[in-house]
Amino acid sequence: MVRLSDLPEFERAHLRAKAMEPLGPTPFVRADLPMNRRRVVLITTAGLHVRDDEAFELTDASYRLIPGDLRGDELVMSHTSANFDRTGFLEDVNTVLPIDRFRELADEGSLGSLASQHVSFMGALLLPQAYEASVRHLAGLLKRDHVDTAFLTPV
Repeated sequence: MVRLSDLPEFERAHLRAKAMEPLGPTPFVRADLPMNRRRVVLITTAGLHVRDDEAFELTDASYRLIPGDLRGDELVMSHTSANFDRTGFLEDVNTVLPIDRFRELADEGSLGSLASQHVSFMGALLLPQAYEASVRHLAGLLKRDHVDTAFLTPV
C-alpha cells in the first residue's frame, strides 16, 4: 500500500480534501424487511458502462445505467485514474459489480429481486458534493423501479 508521504504534494492535498466526518447510522434503513422481499440495485464506482455508451471523462460526476440482463463481458471500464487497478475487473467483473453472485442469490430465493438496471459511477476523483445532482436524479429512477436496497461496491 502506498503511504501518503510517498505521493506528490498535489495528490496528498487532493486526498486530504476528501477527509469527511463518518456518516453515522443510517436511519432510512428498513430493518423490518427481510432480504427475500427486497429489490436490490448494484452500484459501483468502477467506471463501468455498456460498450456503446459514452466513456467517463476525467471529472465526471454522472452515472451510467447497466441493464439488469447484461452479461459481464458486455461491459467496459473507462475509469480515468492512473491509480486504479483494473486487474480484478479484467479477471472477473464480479469483483467490482457482483452481478452473477446477486443473480444466484435471487435465483435461490435469498433476495426478492434485482433492479431492472444497475448503476456505475466513476469514483475517486471528485468530492462527494459533486455527485449530488446525479444521485438525486438516480434516486427518482430507483424509486420508480421499486428498489428498496442498494449494494455499493466502492472500488
